[in-house]
Amino acid sequence: MNLFVQNFRQQASIEGLGYVNTSSVAKGRIERLLALIVAIEFIAIAGSCYLTSLIYYELVLEAWPPTIEYVAAALLIAFLVLATAIGFRQYVAIQAQTRDRYMWGGIGAVALGFSIFLSILFVFKISDWYSRGTFYSQFLSVSAAMLIARGMMYGRIRRAIESGTVEARRAVLVGSTVNSGDILSNLNQSGIHCLHVLPFPSVNGGMGPVVEAHSNNIRTFVETCRRLRPDDIMFLADAADLPRIPLLIDALSELPAAVHLIPTSANELWGSAKVVNFGGTVAIEILHRPLSIVDRVIKRGFDLCVTGLGLLLLAPLLLLVSLAIKLDSAGPVLFCQRRHGYNNEIIPVLKFRTMTIVEDGETAATFVQAKANDPRVTRLGRILRRTNIDELPQLFNVLRGEMSIVGPRPHPLALNVAFEDRIAPFSRRHNVKPGLTGWAQVNGFRGETSTIESMQRRVEYDLYYIDNWSLTLDLKIVLMTLFSKSAYTKAY
Repeated sequence: MNLFVQNFRQQASIEGLGYVNTSSVAKGRIERLLALIVAIEFIAIAGSCYLTSLIYYELVLEAWPPTIEYVAAALLIAFLVLATAIGFRQYVAIQAQTRDRYMWGGIGAVALGFSIFLSILFVFKISDWYSRGTFYSQFLSVSAAMLIARGMMYGRIRRAIESGTVEARRAVLVGSTVNSGDILSNLNQSGIHCLHVLPFPSVNGGMGPVVEAHSNNIRTFVETCRRLRPDDIMFLADAADLPRIPLLIDALSELPAAVHLIPTSANELWGSAKVVNFGGTVAIEILHRPLSIVDRVIKRGFDLCVTGLGLLLLAPLLLLVSLAIKLDSAGPVLFCQRRHGYNNEIIPVLKFRTMTIVEDGETAATFVQAKANDPRVTRLGRILRRTNIDELPQLFNVLRGEMSIVGPRPHPLALNVAFEDRIAPFSRRHNVKPGLTGWAQVNGFRGETSTIESMQRRVEYDLYYIDNWSLTLDLKIVLMTLFSKSAYTKAY
């Protein structure tokens, strides 16, 4: 248990009503740091714009650029880029964003800002004096400046939050923190400063009349929250607390604070919940499909492009390997095994045969995981398995739409049966198509899974991939599969 959570519990036991922060260290608000970030980005963009125009004119055009025009253009570009970033709320909850998302969001703002600037030049017919070479050079230099500035400032924000010198928001927690260690830790890492922990106030006379919301207990509760001046009030509610929530929210509506409800039971299911409009009715969407329609189209297009290029380039290798397998040992060239695919559907997965025997892998009697120095593996098979060449026939599975280039690796049926009741939710791996390679494999979690701990780690990486899918992540995994040593560990 980390020190942050221990502090809460120790203080809660000392104070009758909950934790009171007695630290004398003055905390700064993140708004000041965000103002500094915006100012630095403005200076970086405007400065790189004008400096690039000077360099381009001096080196290429051998002249001095019109000072007033290019200074004005640099300031306008900086304004447009930052206005775009602010309009898309890139600075909201910056402490909760990943570094990659924050930095690449900056590139998107630069691209849109320059597009607007180009439109202004065209609409007002003032583009004659503006060098196209300068424009393209400025776009590249501003993109680089934005990446550098955001990378440095993101690191500063994280360090400030971790050291406790800056707070993003001030919050009051209502409820028990005994089983909420992960929630408290996440709040702390996001720069949310918890001022106080209060118990749920009792409601006199039951839940009936609205007038009970003004009982002495609730009035005291509201006034305590008012004195603390929080930005947010968070209910850590279990099932027994839920009936009291409407009355408390009605009473808290007097305060200029946001009110949040965090169910403490099955917290992992609420992590991705969001409010949606479902058929004209407001609903809380607790679980959602891992990929949207657009995501699935993009992923399928990526699969077809990679598969087509792969089959074209690797056709000679596939023929040579097929011939070598036939000459090396008796048996078929290809090995086809039924495995679980998307939505637990059974699909035939193709591989080059690398063993002297062929098992269907559907029951414990017909499935034995490959191990180091496995006597069943042929001489050629060891080479194929260590280089992942044995998986290449699955390109045809991808072509047929049964698999994807990147996704959780499909397991033999017997292996899934062995773990599906021991690891929850194991079958969530099948909410996307299985892949030739995956996030777990490139991080070293491939090969034999002889213990529940080893399979648990693989499942954790697979679920991380499903919850964080992006085309960039797919490209990263493909490159790691080709060049990372970890992608070839336990390849036996």
